[in-house]
Amino acid sequence: MIDTRDEQVWLSEIRAQVSCGDVQHAQVMLTKALNDYPTSIELRRLQAGLFQQAGRSAEAEAIFHQLLAQSPGDTTSAFSLARTLKEQGRVAKLASVLRDCLAHETNRGDANLAIAGIEFLDDCERERDAAAIAQAAIADIPDDPRLHAYAGMLEIQLGDFEQARQHYLFALHDARAWEWHVPIGLSSAQRYTTHDHPDFALFSTGLQRDDLSDKARAELHFAAGKARDDIGEYEVAARHFREGNSIAHRLTKWSRKSWRRAVEARLSTQSVGHPPEHSDDFMPVFIVGMPRSGTTLLAELLSRFPKTCNRGELPWIALLAQRPELVGNPDLAALARAAAIYASQSRRDDAEEARWFIDKQPLNFRYLDLMLAMFPHAKIVHCQRSPRDTASSLWMQCFREEVQGYAYDFADIALVMRDEEKLMSHWRELYPQSIYVVRYEDVVTAAEETINALGAWIGLPAHGPIALDPLSGGARTISTASLWQARQPINVRSIGRWKHYVPHVSELLRFSE
Repeated sequence: MIDTRDEQVWLSEIRAQVSCGDVQHAQVMLTKALNDYPTSIELRRLQAGLFQQAGRSAEAEAIFHQLLAQSPGDTTSAFSLARTLKEQGRVAKLASVLRDCLAHETNRGDANLAIAGIEFLDDCERERDAAAIAQAAIADIPDDPRLHAYAGMLEIQLGDFEQARQHYLFALHDARAWEWHVPIGLSSAQRYTTHDHPDFALFSTGLQRDDLSDKARAELHFAAGKARDDIGEYEVAARHFREGNSIAHRLTKWSRKSWRRAVEARLSTQSVGHPPEHSDDFMPVFIVGMPRSGTTLLAELLSRFPKTCNRGELPWIALLAQRPELVGNPDLAALARAAAIYASQSRRDDAEEARWFIDKQPLNFRYLDLMLAMFPHAKIVHCQRSPRDTASSLWMQCFREEVQGYAYDFADIALVMRDEEKLMSHWRELYPQSIYVVRYEDVVTAAEETINALGAWIGLPAHGPIALDPLSGGARTISTASLWQARQPINVRSIGRWKHYVPHVSELLRFSE
């Protein structure tokens, strides 16, 4: 009979060595422990973890696969394996691992496990797999409002707006759902045409609640403002937007001082390092500019060309830029490592035919020196839009990312817009051949000509006419503020939209046309 107490002693002592940083001694102890307890699941998991720390990911992966073959419902091993695969950009594989494990009979009926899987897959931009887990969980636990809220969030990203609405309304049977971004989700999933729509009463009732957090109240004002804007009640919409922005501005941790310091640091750079060798089978296309300047629409239209893959707003450039080895003038080895990480997270394992990979994170305009040091062949597309339209669109949007905290105050918006212009002017002086300017107004008024000219500059393969209606091409998953607009036929309604608000929001006149 196995002495489980002795096994636990081994585990405790090995973990103590790991926490002290003595990995080598921990590995020696683990080898001895496995001689005594060769079938111990916890010891084998610990061994896989040590392999991961040592950079022996293939061996770690093999152990996790063995554990899952032995116990298909082992969620600890499944999530550990998923994290290993995520580091390698193998998102299709990790989605398969998690879906198989969570579908096992031992895990069905556990809403918390399903939510953990949903959040992990959503973070990996595997929204369809996350939605499948949500639907399966709802089939087993139909009355859990959290699952319906998650299902609604995922279906909005996938463009199934009516189904999302049904899940959101179900979630609102629980008072907690007012804190789960449900109202802003409802308003984002459609264009209102009449004040008789039941959401108007819903938003009004919500604002009368005295149990809302400040964040939820701000989101409700943005939701109500968007609904009023849709039906042309601009004065009422402006009041809601102003109140929502006031609350959100008070809550944000965004710092003007920190922003200015970071911008000045980038402006002081001349060039970064020596570029690593590049592979012709990986051609990054970075779409940058102010948020709400048309980056989502442009990326969606470019993705219609053959061998292109639209990855949406990747976080990797900003994350890599914070690494100490990439600050200042990094050496060739550091740039090569960073380029390899970025390429693996862009390629992943679900776009084998693609050659051009689109990253439409607009705030990457801060890091063009690093991007072009990593990938000297990269193409930078700079989106521009009327400053007044950009400012009004930012001010009317409720962002979840803290990096967008400037959007709640017109003075901060003006500052960021000026700095974006300074940085892009600086980069154009350094890298004139790598940057192409596209105006939003040209995209919506002369789409075919504009997109074809851009595609030719990038070097995309020539072919027949591009499908310009996003609906006709089946837009990819969209999780940004443009999730509704980018799926509608191209139109000019947003040009000059600021004019509706000038009588109520005079701050817009501070911006140039």
